[in-house]
Amino acid sequence: MIELKSAGEIAAMREAGRVVAAVQSAVRDRADIGVTLRQLDEVARTVLEEAKAGASFLGYHPSFGATPYPGVICTSVNGTMLHGLPTSYRLRDGDLLSVDCGAIVDGWHADGTVSLTVGHARAEDLKLIRVAEETLAAGIEAAVPGGRMGDIGHAMSTVGRGAGYGMQNDFGGHGIGRSMHESPWVPNEARPGRGLRLRPGLVIAIEPSLMAGGGDEYYMADDGWSVCSADGSRSVHVEHTVAITENGPVVLTLP
Repeated sequence: MIELKSAGEIAAMREAGRVVAAVQSAVRDRADIGVTLRQLDEVARTVLEEAKAGASFLGYHPSFGATPYPGVICTSVNGTMLHGLPTSYRLRDGDLLSVDCGAIVDGWHADGTVSLTVGHARAEDLKLIRVAEETLAAGIEAAVPGGRMGDIGHAMSTVGRGAGYGMQNDFGGHGIGRSMHESPWVPNEARPGRGLRLRPGLVIAIEPSLMAGGGDEYYMADDGWSVCSADGSRSVHVEHTVAITENGPVVLTLP
């Protein structure tokens, strides 16, 4: 069942979105050579606690997850594209890091991801992040009343694939609200003019991921959570929670 949100409910989700943005900012500031992923998770926990917000991810246990999720953020490094666990791994010079966070405020969820570099950035990594952000922006721009869900996926794949990057379509976006994952499914790649008609009040997480090697294949790591590019190529993930309104898309996970 798809639940459309009222203006007041979207405003409440905006508060959760601000917390997500605050977590991302704090983690970005702390991410440096020698810092562990677990330490970044502690930074995120502190921000959530100070905001009196809940953690959408902590304890989450979907069918594909080996165990309940142990952290409040996902920390995916280099060839890990999605759902990387916050472990004792110490960040190294030149690492590529994606940070995914979900927050709950007054029962409403928001979900967002940023990708960044650590230390001396590789030019090809900066390009990968830029294209991923452009891919996400194209999807958001297509999230307009009267459009179709397929328009969002088509807009994103046009940008991402047009730059020569690989895109998987098994882990995509989703509806969001009282639950972190709600209907409908939001594909990373789709045919335009197809799928669900977009209506005001629909709130979705749009979250493309790109693989630098150009292939679409991936595998699940032994930890039962991390989704990794099959060819070992560098990968990124970006995401915003977006409300579709009469006046067009509104991003809820901005500062």
